[in-house]
Amino acid sequence: MSSADYSARHLSVLEGLEAVRKRPGMYIGSTDSRGLMHCLWEIIDNSVDEALGGHGAEISVILHADDSVEVRDRARGIPVDIEPKTGLSGVEVVFTKLHAGGKFGSGSYAASGGLHGVGASVVNALSERLDVEVDRDGKTWAMSFHRGEPGVFDDRGGAPTPDAPFTPFTSGSELRVVGKVAKGVTGTRVRYWADRQIFTKGATFQTDELLDRLRQTAFLVPELTLDIADQRGEEAIRETFRFEGGISEFVDHLAPDAGLTATWRLTGDGTFTETVPVLQDNGHMVPTELTRDCVVDIALRWGTGYDTVFKSFVNIIATPKGGTHQAGFEQGMLKFLRAEADKNARRLKLGNDKLEKDDILAGLTAVLTVRLPEPQFEGQTKEILGTPAVRNIVAAVVAKAMGERFTSSKRDDKAQSSLVLDKIVAEMKSRISARAHKETQRRKNALESSSLPAKLVDCRSNDVANSELFIVEGDSALGTAKLARDSEYQALLPIRGKILNVQKASVSDMLSNTECASIIQVIGAGSGRSFDLESARYGKVIIMSDADVDGAHIRTLLLTLFFRYMPEMITDGRVYAAVPPLHRVVVMNPGTKPNDTIYTYSEAELTAVLAGLKKTGKRYQDPIQRYKGLGEMDADQLSSTTMDRRYRTLRRVNVGDAEMAAQVFELLMGNDVAPRKEFIIAGNGLDRDRIDV
Repeated sequence: MSSADYSARHLSVLEGLEAVRKRPGMYIGSTDSRGLMHCLWEIIDNSVDEALGGHGAEISVILHADDSVEVRDRARGIPVDIEPKTGLSGVEVVFTKLHAGGKFGSGSYAASGGLHGVGASVVNALSERLDVEVDRDGKTWAMSFHRGEPGVFDDRGGAPTPDAPFTPFTSGSELRVVGKVAKGVTGTRVRYWADRQIFTKGATFQTDELLDRLRQTAFLVPELTLDIADQRGEEAIRETFRFEGGISEFVDHLAPDAGLTATWRLTGDGTFTETVPVLQDNGHMVPTELTRDCVVDIALRWGTGYDTVFKSFVNIIATPKGGTHQAGFEQGMLKFLRAEADKNARRLKLGNDKLEKDDILAGLTAVLTVRLPEPQFEGQTKEILGTPAVRNIVAAVVAKAMGERFTSSKRDDKAQSSLVLDKIVAEMKSRISARAHKETQRRKNALESSSLPAKLVDCRSNDVANSELFIVEGDSALGTAKLARDSEYQALLPIRGKILNVQKASVSDMLSNTECASIIQVIGAGSGRSFDLESARYGKVIIMSDADVDGAHIRTLLLTLFFRYMPEMITDGRVYAAVPPLHRVVVMNPGTKPNDTIYTYSEAELTAVLAGLKKTGKRYQDPIQRYKGLGEMDADQLSSTTMDRRYRTLRRVNVGDAEMAAQVFELLMGNDVAPRKEFIIAGNGLDRDRIDV
C-alpha cells in the first residue's frame, strides 16, 4: 500500500479487499498462470453477460507488450451515477466492494456467469494498477486503482505504467471526465497490471488457452464477435471468432472421429423452488422461497471411435469438473439406455450383463448447457455446479428427449437409434472381455500354459524392446519366414488374406473376427479404451505383405485396425511395413566366378540398374525375376532382403497429424463411396483413351 496513514474512508474501502490479498486462493483458485487466467475470465465474462442480455455484440481482448491486459466492449457501460447506500459512484462500487453489482441483486441479469458480485473487485485487489474507462451519457469517465485503492497515477504524459507516482483519494473519490463521445455510444474498457507480489514469478497469460476459451464462447453466444490481439511477441497474433450457429456446431468442431449418428439436440426446461436470503430495503436479510426456471440445451452425437469429449456450461461459464447438471445427464442417459437395451435384449444378445456409464460415453461428443438465475457454485472459481435441483431436471429432459428420438417413426431416427444401441452394447462386451483377460501373462513360461493362438510362431526372448512380431500374409509366406527368421527375437503370425475393414465394422464385429482378435490377443495390450502400451508383448510390429495390389490392400486394412483400436502403437513408433524387393537381377560373371545378385525395389530402379549393366557390358539372366509374393522367395533370399536386421529396409508408420490421418482413413476405408470415387479418378487421371476395350 502507498501509505500507512489511512482515513476511515480508506479502511471501509479496503477492509474486504485486504482479505482477498491475504487469501487469494479462496477467490481465484491459485496464484500461478491458472489464477492469472481466472482473473481475466472474470473481466471477459462481465462483458459476455452484457452481450447475453442483448447489449453489445463485440468484445476485444488485448495482451499488451508491458504484460498488462485490456478488455473492451460496446455494452451499456458500468453505471457512473451515485449509489445511494454507499455514496460512491457505480464504477467504484463495482471495483472496490465485494458482493456488489448488477448480478448480486438479480435485478439486471436473468442468467449470468458472474453472480457472486466479487469478480471485478477481486481482480482490482490483485492488480498493481487497474484503469477503467466508461463511455456513457455522452462522456468518457475514468478511474484508476492501486492494489484496490482508488486514486490518481501521474503518468507525466507518457504511457501508463504501474510504477508511476500514485496519489490516493482521501476525503472523496473523483470519477474523472476525460473525453466526449457521440450520443448513444456506450461501452467499457478495463486495463490492468497483475500484482507480482501476489502471483508467482512464472505466471503468464496463456494465448492458446485464451483462444480456445474465446472460440468456445463464440459458439455458445451466436452472433457475438470476439477479437484477440497478442502484442507480446516479435510478431503480433490476431484472431477473430464469430459463429452464427449454436452448440450443434460446437459438437461438430469438438468431435475427434467420424459420426455414427447425426448431431442430436435435446432441449427442455423445468422449475424448482429454493429458499434464499433476500436483502430487504431496511437492510435485513429475510429467507424467501423463490421459484426458479432452469433451461436445458444439449447437443450430442456418437462417433465411430471410443474417445469421450464432454463439455458442460452454466450460463456460458464452463464447469470442467462437472456438477449436478452433468450428474443428471449421466443419470438420465444411463437409465434410459439401460431400459432400451433391455427391450432389445434378444436382438443384442445382452444376457445378464448391465450397461455402465463408460459404455454409453464411449465415442460420445456432447455439449451440455443449463441456464438458471443465481446458480450455486462450489467456490468462486465456478468449476462445479452445486444447485441440487438441476440434477433431476436435466435427467428428466434427457429421458424425454431421447425417448422421442428412439420412438420416432422417421427412418433416419430408427437407423441411428439402432446403431447407438449396437455400439454401447459392443463397448460393454469389450469391457467385460478386457477385464476377463487382464490377468493374462505378457509372456508364457515353462510353468504356465499359453492362451495365445495356435498359429502364432513365438520367439524365445522375453526382452520386449528387442522382440519383433511379423504379421505375414498366408501360409506359404509363413513357411519361408520360419526358415528365414531369427527365432531368438522374431515371432510370426500368419493371417488369411484380407482382414475385416474395421473402419466400417462395429466393435463387436471386430472382436468376433478371427484375424482381428488374434492380432489383438497376440500383441497383448488390449484395444480401444482398455489399450495399455506398457503391456505390449513386442517392441516392433512389422507388416510383411506381398508387393502387389492385394498386399497393399492387406497392409492398409491392418493399419486401419491399428489406427482405430491401437493408435498408441503407431504414435510410439512401433508399427513398421517391411519393404520386400520387386525384382531379382542375376548378373552373370565370366569363368568360375559366382554370379552376383542385385535386388531392386521399383520399376525405375530396375531400369536404372539394367541400363548401368548394359553400359558396362555385363550380361544378366533374362527374363528378370519379378516377385509377386513373398512365398516365391527361398529362405535365404527372404532373410537377406526383408528380415535380417543387417540388410533389410523397414518403413516406419508415423501419424504426424492424427486428425488428417483420420480423414484419410475415412476417405479410403469409410462408408461414403462418392468421395473415394472422386479421389481415385482425380488421382489416376482416368480417361477413355487409357481403357482397353
